Amino acid sequence: HFFRRYALVSFLCAFPLQCQVQENADKWQYCWLFEVGNMRNSHLKTVRKLWKECVLRLPQYLPSTSPKPHAPSSSTARIFFGRGAVMAKALGTSPETEHRPGLHKLATQIKGQVGLFFTDSPPSEVLEWFADFAQPDFARTGNTAPRTVVLPAGPVLQQHSSPPEPFPHNEEPQLRRLGLRTRMERGVPTLDAPHTVCVKGKALAPEQTQLLKLVGIKMVTFRGGLRARWEAASGEVEQVEGQEVEGAGAGEDEEGSGIGDEVDEQMSE
Repeated sequence: HFFRRYALVSFLCAFPLQCQVQENADKWQYCWLFEVGNMRNSHLKTVRKLWKECVLRLPQYLPSTSPKPHAPSSSTARIFFGRGAVMAKALGTSPETEHRPGLHKLATQIKGQVGLFFTDSPPSEVLEWFADFAQPDFARTGNTAPRTVVLPAGPVLQQHSSPPEPFPHNEEPQLRRLGLRTRMERGVPTLDAPHTVCVKGKALAPEQTQLLKLVGIKMVTFRGGLRARWEAASGEVEQVEGQEVEGAGAGEDEEGSGIGDEVDEQMSE
């Protein structure tokens, strides 16, 4: 009985998503398959929010003299992320089962941590936007350190602020628990010798990631990379080169299993 109930619940949860994917395949001109590097649910929500607000280019990438980006008068995109098997089934994984001509060639590529991005925006705009979008973040346990980080002798500084400020005295116990051999000097946690936090190329331990976050050093970057594009008019699928991302698949265990549920929402009202 347990397995029957589990199968029924799984079916009921998957069926609405399958229908939504198919509805959007009927609605939009393009369907892109994308992957993410150093997955963070909050950043994926940022992507959703920016396209919902019709911002085709992020303000930080535009010169101050640039005009405001063109904002389409209607909805600009719809994102589905997670539940790859359900998305693949919705598109159809063979010529006989595909929902629309050519979609099986996209469905068979749905493997790992990938999503579907439906839009009518010109391919050149989508390619440029994804190439530009990047959000720095803190590394997580198991990530490979992209560089060596050494804290110099002297006051331990918080990199969150600009300019960096010394840690307050009440945080010294936490610094010591994370491996720093500090002493108090005029109420400031201080190192007598340089301390190596991590070494380039080595996997980060929990204490290292906690210390990097506490100090304020971001070592990874959330990016979205486009893999392939399906075009409704022709039914053709074109592979995308040059948008590979680092850290693809990283972070999924810590983000939890609700990624698809939280991001599978209409991109525009």
